[in-house]
Amino acid sequence: MPQVGRRSNQVLRDDVTTVTWELSHVVVGDDGLVTTFCIYDAPSESEIHEHAKRLGSHNVAAVHEIAGDVTPDDFPLDES
Repeated sequence: MPQVGRRSNQVLRDDVTTVTWELSHVVVGDDGLVTTFCIYDAPSESEIHEHAKRLGSHNVAAVHEIAGDVTPDDFPLDES
């Protein structure tokens, strides 16, 4: 994972400068394979695909725009 993360940072710094990598959620499936769900700030979906292409050995299964964030604190229990 560290090697891929450094390579991703390098690609973003040197090649795809319009994209910002905010964070990634890393999960291990029942089959033992690692999958990441990455959050990027990018001007277009094509820029995200370009980053993946230049990174190599990276498959973008889907791209979704995040409409907003919520936390449990956004839904307080009624104390009455």
